[in-house]
Amino acid sequence: MPPALARGRGRHPPRASRALTTMWLPLLGLVLGLIIGISVAPVVPQEYSRYTAVAILATLDAILGAARADLNQTYNTRIFWSGFIANSLLAIGLTFLGDRLGVDLFLAAVVAFGVRLFNNLAIIRRHFL
Repeated sequence: MPPALARGRGRHPPRASRALTTMWLPLLGLVLGLIIGISVAPVVPQEYSRYTAVAILATLDAILGAARADLNQTYNTRIFWSGFIANSLLAIGLTFLGDRLGVDLFLAAVVAFGVRLFNNLAIIRRHFL
C-alpha cells in the first residue's frame, strides 16, 4: 500500500475539515431563520423592544462563545446551556428592574454583551488568519 494511503487510513479528517463539515447545519438554520424572519416581518411592540434586544444579544453571545470554545476544543454543552440561560435571565432581570425603577439598566447588559461579542469575534477571526 502506498505510504500516502496508509497515513490516511482509519484516521479522522483534519480538525479544520471536521469543523467545516459540522458547521453546515447551524449555518443552514441561520439562513432559514433569516429567510423566515424577513418574509414574515414580525412586529415587536415598543414595550418589549428592550427585552427583545437583550435576548438577541444573549443569544449571539452564547453562539459566538460556543464557536470560540469549539475552536479551542473546550466546548461543553452543559456550560453552553447554563451560560445561555443564566446570562439571559440576568439580562432580562436587569431590564425588568430598570423598567420598574425608571432607569435604563438594560444598557449594562448591552455593554457587557457587546464587549463579549467583539472579544469572541476577534478571537474567532484570529483563529482563521
